[in-house]
Amino acid sequence: MTSNVTPRRPAKGKQVRADRTRAMVIDETVHCVLEEGFGAASAKHITERAGVTWGVIQYHFGDRDGLLMAVVDSGFSELLAKLREVEPKLGSHIGRARTELLVNTVADAFLSPTSIAALEILIATRASRADVDQRHLLDLFSTLTGLGRYVAEGLEPERADAVGNLVWTTLMGTMVATMAVPDPVDVSRELRALTDAITAYVDEARRG
Repeated sequence: MTSNVTPRRPAKGKQVRADRTRAMVIDETVHCVLEEGFGAASAKHITERAGVTWGVIQYHFGDRDGLLMAVVDSGFSELLAKLREVEPKLGSHIGRARTELLVNTVADAFLSPTSIAALEILIATRASRADVDQRHLLDLFSTLTGLGRYVAEGLEPERADAVGNLVWTTLMGTMVATMAVPDPVDVSRELRALTDAITAYVDEARRG
């Protein structure tokens, strides 16, 4: 999904108001996708929900595809920022406490409303999306691999990478689960199990 329409930028004096409007439209699009599904996120419906005109959408995003990609950009930017913030904190924890910090941080980042809406948009538009838009998933995978290596410090790269892969696949599955049911999903038990599994794997690998 790639937009060929370039949105305009406001004059410097109006930047704060423009940024506020842009953020509000993105937020309303996120809620539209989460509450009503991707199919409901038409240009007309989003403008109605946000209380803006189509001209405002064009001004800030170019067109509907531009708006949807802005949601994706926002979701993955927030997600990656949260993941990168945790790396310096991991050094002050050891063993299971380090793994628990990583798992809970990744879960909080993955299960934020904007992250879930971004994933739903990527899934819904996969047939028409240009390869360049896959950069979000590649950046995410690379970041989680790095964090997995940190938790599995001292293990050979192949085993350390398996930790990041396990976190990645488990939390992606959790995101999809939240998209499939209307009510909030309690995943605290699953997160504890994931923490236990990673801790046991790393301890066993180190003993071996």
